[in-house]
Amino acid sequence: MATSRSEGLDLTIPPDATEEEAAAIVAAIDVHLREQEAAAAAGDEEPDWEGERWAFAGRMAGLQNRDVRVPTNAPTNAWSAAGRTTRY
Repeated sequence: MATSRSEGLDLTIPPDATEEEAAAIVAAIDVHLREQEAAAAAGDEEPDWEGERWAFAGRMAGLQNRDVRVPTNAPTNAWSAAGRTTRY
């Protein structure tokens, strides 16, 4: 029975697995762990516009004296969004 240690996980490969099967199991688990890390990182990097879109539109109305509709795909970074206010 082969055992591998990956990112704090104890993985046990069945003793009757061939080298190809063992490699496939390890590769599948590795891909799964990387996808989880990527999803967690993406969630941390990009805040959503929930509630902020309307506040941003209100700031634009107050500062630019015009009403705009901020698209849902507008950048969530305040500086990037502010640079695109002429497009809204």
